Amino acid sequence: MRTLNFLCISTYFKGEDFLKSCHAQGNNVYLLTKKELEHEAWPHESIAEIFYIDEWNDEDVMNGIAYKFRSINFDRFVALDDFDVEKATMLREQFRMPGMGQTTGRYFRDKLAMRIQAQDSKINVPAFTALFNDDAINLFADTVPAPWLIKPRSEASATGIKKIHSKDELWEVIHSLGDDRYKYLAERFAPGDVYHVDSLNYDRKVLFTRVSQYLDTPFEVAHGGGIFRSHTVAFNLKDDKELKKMNKRVMKAFGMKDGASHTEFIKSHETGEYFFLETSSRVGGANLAEMVEASSQINLWGEWAKIEDAVLKSYDYELPEVQDKYAGIVVSLSRFEHPDTSSFTDAEIVWRMNKPWHIGLIVAADTRERVLELLDQYTQRISNEFHASAPAPESSH
Repeated sequence: MRTLNFLCISTYFKGEDFLKSCHAQGNNVYLLTKKELEHEAWPHESIAEIFYIDEWNDEDVMNGIAYKFRSINFDRFVALDDFDVEKATMLREQFRMPGMGQTTGRYFRDKLAMRIQAQDSKINVPAFTALFNDDAINLFADTVPAPWLIKPRSEASATGIKKIHSKDELWEVIHSLGDDRYKYLAERFAPGDVYHVDSLNYDRKVLFTRVSQYLDTPFEVAHGGGIFRSHTVAFNLKDDKELKKMNKRVMKAFGMKDGASHTEFIKSHETGEYFFLETSSRVGGANLAEMVEASSQINLWGEWAKIEDAVLKSYDYELPEVQDKYAGIVVSLSRFEHPDTSSFTDAEIVWRMNKPWHIGLIVAADTRERVLELLDQYTQRISNEFHASAPAPESSH
């Protein structure tokens, strides 16, 4: 068999372990990224060639890839970041490439498509409405108790989300969106614990899952200037079992075949019910992959690349042995460009963040109690000695 050619698309700096693993499987790896990321620490030894763009323009990118296709027979397009999923699905459709197309891709990118598909598949979702029709919006506001959230359909994490407390305020925000209102949805805000389920999927089966809980929700962190924290839930107890089952139902309903996924759920404080929030066909951001690896010894980026390789070369992928340790992460903006974490000396520390104006640590231990104890200690210290905050990002629309 000839050497296969993977074109990886990432308009953010991430996925280095995917690129390395894909190359290690004997493939040629090409990267399409932004010119402004040229000097990031890409693993150049694993990349055959990097194609740079200043800004993404569908027509220009398609023309450029079509030109490169004359000499490079691409076999796979892979989106490494959430914002690149739609771009990759469009390119697959244009060049008739195997993998997720635009319709399925919507379920992993468009929050409205996710909710409709989940609801149609009898999966619990918070009450919601599209912002297409005035009567439908009024019915929602009159029958679903406030507060509500207005969410962009295609942003990642908590970007662009607004909390709304009254019908008048709801319409004020909708009118402010103008002709872009169709790009948003409204949803009931129900206080609860938010969980993330990080998985590897192969041949329409969920092969690996790790369930974790945010100690502060991404919305609270983004809008309250808080400190980001997450940790592994107790193995084989209710949250772990129920969310693994619910995640399998979501993957089946949304048509996930192969690759990584990051899915979020909320457990209502009021009723204890679990609700699906959103999913994505990629590895979770905010260094959650490193936390999952500290807990399981499974490198999500590296194994995802091996799954893509197995699918293309028609051999059976085998998941490495999974370990069960508890892990936790704490990350904050720092008021120092290069914060000194040498005073954090616990043996449980397995990772330290190396990013300007940020501080972050991952710990791993045999008990969840020890992880939570360390996260509490570190959060207090970081808050007192290092923490800085910045305003929440607005939607890019």
